[in-house]
Amino acid sequence: MAKVAILTSGGDAPGMNACIRACVRYAIYKDLDVFGVERGYKGLIDNHLNYMNNRSVSGIVQRGGTILRTARCPEFNQIEYQQQAAETLKAYGIDNLVVIGGDGSFRGARDLSNNCGINVIGIPGTIDNDLAYTDYTLGFDTAVNTCISAINSLRDTMDSHDRVSLLEVMGRNCGDIALYAAVAGGVEYVLVPEVKYDLDEIASSIKFSQKRGKTSNMIVLAEGAGDKDEICTAIKQKTGISVKTTTLGHIQRGGSPSMADRILAAKFAVKAIDLLLDKQTNKVVGIKDNKIIDCDINEALSKKREFDKELYDIAHNLSL
Repeated sequence: MAKVAILTSGGDAPGMNACIRACVRYAIYKDLDVFGVERGYKGLIDNHLNYMNNRSVSGIVQRGGTILRTARCPEFNQIEYQQQAAETLKAYGIDNLVVIGGDGSFRGARDLSNNCGINVIGIPGTIDNDLAYTDYTLGFDTAVNTCISAINSLRDTMDSHDRVSLLEVMGRNCGDIALYAAVAGGVEYVLVPEVKYDLDEIASSIKFSQKRGKTSNMIVLAEGAGDKDEICTAIKQKTGISVKTTTLGHIQRGGSPSMADRILAAKFAVKAIDLLLDKQTNKVVGIKDNKIIDCDINEALSKKREFDKELYDIAHNLSL
């Protein structure tokens, strides 16, 4: 009987458990033996593998995080550790691996395939939505919904006190969480790393809105778009208005996955297992134009992400 191992790597994302569950159960349905790797690539190096059955993944579809746990493993860049990981898999008779994670996890999967002959398929699991080959990554929808919930709560208290609020969300190099949350939450200003912004213009807009009778405003800031304290200080200097700040931090990583992420997890998992059964390797799965797709892992990693300027313009125009 053929065997497959599953690992989660890098930052956790809501929907990883749903994806683990779907991978395990569909692989068993296809007569594969399944093993879970604890703590990502570090678990492969340290031989932390466990046999999994249908009961191993009972009651996890609604849970955030990852039951397999995850860990950073910078030493996996070195070929000797890749070979050690491959030897671990081969000792169990495993030559198929599903990797759930982001671009760093995909690079590890590619190296394990190219240098050690392991069949690998990648599933995009990252809240940042920063992989260009797929429209959405696993966990993004849930993370945005978490931000929207925070926006709704902050809006209540800002309206009550006639205040300006700044909400900092995750996104060092990709502003998608901030952008989608801003549009869905009806936010006045969104600051993302992909677009330059003018604090003079924002300050003038806030002052003008007050003259029109709008006494509260909200700013959503992607963490990579600027220092929140410097932004708040600049706005106060220009307007005389204090800005209250909230940083969501790792709250965005946790929580029960949304319906969209649970469905995506199931579809990604089935596609990944089918690719392995078809003897394919060095591929990643994704979703494009509402269809589940696969592509070469090198193509996926090299593809340049395009910022959704149209949605950004919508956010700006609807805030006027």
